[in-house]
Amino acid sequence: MKTIKAILIGIGIWFLAVSFYTLSYQLQILEDPDQQANIVLFTIVIPLVWLGSYFYYKKSRTIHGYFVGQVFLLVAAFLDAVITVPLFIVPNGGNHYTFFTDLGFWIIALELISVTVLYYYIMVYPKTKTLKA
Repeated sequence: MKTIKAILIGIGIWFLAVSFYTLSYQLQILEDPDQQANIVLFTIVIPLVWLGSYFYYKKSRTIHGYFVGQVFLLVAAFLDAVITVPLFIVPNGGNHYTFFTDLGFWIIALELISVTVLYYYIMVYPKTKTLKA
């Protein structure tokens, strides 16, 4: 596994996801801006992780998508703990506990890993199977 590559891609995914999340507050369409931001984040994670998986698997096809997804998730959780929570959650009355026990966080975490695994089975696994035959 190319760990540094996965970490750097994970940082990029996190940065773009947080950017879209915060930008959604500026372009308010729904009455509840928090719900709107969560919908935007849930939606944008799919193409971001798919693109990140594409870049990860561009040359290397040896590691299962689950493990790449785990690295992406750990990077996002770490950056959320040191940047997102102190800058955005704590000033609004939240804390690390409420952030990391929120159902929305875990749904997006599951989504992140699921998209990476799906990318692996759709785009990578069939090619590695034919290469070995």
